Amino acid sequence: MDINDLKRILGLFDRSTATELKIEEEGLKLSLSKHNKSKDNSAQPQAMAMPQFYQQPMQANAPTQQPVIEQSSTNEVATDVAAKDDGLYQIKSPIVGTFYRSPSPESDPFIEVGSHVSKGQTLCIVEAMKLMNEIESDVNGTIQKIVIENAQPVEFDQVLFLVKPD
Repeated sequence: MDINDLKRILGLFDRSTATELKIEEEGLKLSLSKHNKSKDNSAQPQAMAMPQFYQQPMQANAPTQQPVIEQSSTNEVATDVAAKDDGLYQIKSPIVGTFYRSPSPESDPFIEVGSHVSKGQTLCIVEAMKLMNEIESDVNGTIQKIVIENAQPVEFDQVLFLVKPD
């Protein structure tokens, strides 16, 4: 599902009288609900399975039901700018999930800063829906920075590593 389809669905849902909507398509699960505070003041908003740019922290009894597009974090923008200025190659997450530097908690990390990597070499694992996805290098080079901390959530297209290509 592309971003335009998602925007269209959100707009239709917002204008409709429906209070819940669930969509499952090619591994994407989208769950939307509108809470009317006059019906239940104790209702807590549900987390929505949506890309980061649509997620926002919600507060109990929030007055708005409209999605808000979140701006990129300053750190992420700074990383992108620094990488481009230094001629570093960005290895990004192809999926949303949890980032792991090693195959198991007891194992050594796949790579460290300063490690030389080859194209096709496993760099990390991103767990998504209980599936462990090995993320491989698509360039030969030296790891200059590991941007994400171990066991942290990552978004689609988020920078994981900065590599100085050979």
